[in-house]
Amino acid sequence: MKITDIYLILLFSIILSSCSKRLTSTADLSATEKETVYKVLKNISYGSDAEQVMDIYLSQNATSFGKWNYTIVFLHGGAYYLSDKSQEERYIEPYLKKGLNVVNLNYRLKRGIPLATSDLTNALNFLKANNGDYGLNLEQVIVTGFSAGAHIATNVGLSQNNPEYSNRLNDGIRIVGIINFSGPVDGLDLVESIFSDHEYDLFSQAGKALFPPDDYETKENIAIYEPITYFDPKDPPIFLWHGGLDDQIPPVTFEKFVPLMRKDEDIRIFIPEGKHSPNQKEFENAYIEIFKFLDGL
Repeated sequence: MKITDIYLILLFSIILSSCSKRLTSTADLSATEKETVYKVLKNISYGSDAEQVMDIYLSQNATSFGKWNYTIVFLHGGAYYLSDKSQEERYIEPYLKKGLNVVNLNYRLKRGIPLATSDLTNALNFLKANNGDYGLNLEQVIVTGFSAGAHIATNVGLSQNNPEYSNRLNDGIRIVGIINFSGPVDGLDLVESIFSDHEYDLFSQAGKALFPPDDYETKENIAIYEPITYFDPKDPPIFLWHGGLDDQIPPVTFEKFVPLMRKDEDIRIFIPEGKHSPNQKEFENAYIEIFKFLDGL
């Protein structure tokens, strides 16, 4: 490449950044403005199963963010056993107020972590194959979720540069950031035990369904679905929120993961008195830091 070509690329990048809107300096849209800005596509099927559906929020303002024109893909929690995309919309609301493109994803439940995890890849590959209908920036994908959904997002986000991980994204899809609220990163055997032995029957049933017993009983196989297995310096930056009083995903399951986090790239918000789900103040403070995180990518 000629020096003049390099100069032109750098100049274009500078111009693009200077013309782009940063998320932290973008005022929130009002409810009326959101109705004008967004086209909402509900229950778009990305697979043959009834649970493989997603809502796509297409923003007229997205391209004005330039290099920060992210496609946010969110996955709900529920122990891979219950809940759906309509139950945790508060997690996507801050992105909608900014005017970003957002995908709110359902995945297959009650059939184990492996199948649920594959659905994030399935959905992204579907979006790529059909992006002529949506116009999403799939080179700037942020995967995020709460609890089980955060675990799926983190596992897929960290594994994509590992050639041994079989559940691959198609060319033209690039995950550039991961936002994890209370999602497991290690110690799935402990999490499985906490749920399976829980006094509430629903939790116990969920724990016993995390891994199909005929295929995933060994620690070696469980490690395939532990994000710590794939964490390396070339992974996309990660934003991690977790609470010290979380009785579902206990702090001990983060002890080996946190020291691996990179000082200049990753953000950890640890709330010593925090529980599994952030309260409203914790939630609002987290999103202040999330938009700073996204502006820095």
